[in-house]
Amino acid sequence: MYIIVGLGNPGREYAKTRHNAGFEVIGILADRFGIETDYVKHKAICGRGVIEGNKVMLAMPQTYMNLSGESVGELVGYYKPDISSELIVIYDDIDLDPGRIRIRPSGSAGGHNGMKNIIARLGTSDFIRVRIGVGGKPGGYDLADYVLGTYTQSQQDVMNRTFIDAANAVVSIMNDGVDEAMTKYNRSKRNDDESV
Repeated sequence: MYIIVGLGNPGREYAKTRHNAGFEVIGILADRFGIETDYVKHKAICGRGVIEGNKVMLAMPQTYMNLSGESVGELVGYYKPDISSELIVIYDDIDLDPGRIRIRPSGSAGGHNGMKNIIARLGTSDFIRVRIGVGGKPGGYDLADYVLGTYTQSQQDVMNRTFIDAANAVVSIMNDGVDEAMTKYNRSKRNDDESV
């Protein structure tokens, strides 16, 4: 079973902020494949279902971003997936422009506190991640204020399409493998001529 974790912060005040990109993708997957994310377990809002023949657990940790590893650690400890191939973590990345996606089979936290906590809790960085570009902070901005801020309308339009791309990328990872998904989705920028 795949454990698909979207990172974010709980609470209405954080909805639609840059840091909640992972939650947005989980919402799209849940809606598209009819998976009810309607119970709390392992410190996350969870939903079990099937995506194109693949058994999945969708999870949105409710620990706040910096303690995401507490939830992911419980999920992994309980369901015992093959961490390197069956754990997929989706999160925001300020080092990527809005509209860009980066899939990686492993790697460092890259300064992302949620990922730092997950890696520390699991004791490994060898798990699949889908990074969603939210753009770098403008000069003079505090980083926390930026990632907890919302998009402009034009940015939101780009991000809505990017969240769909990221959901498609997760499905591709499960169906086609990481390498093929990377080839398809790790491009320089989103092609807005593609259907969504």
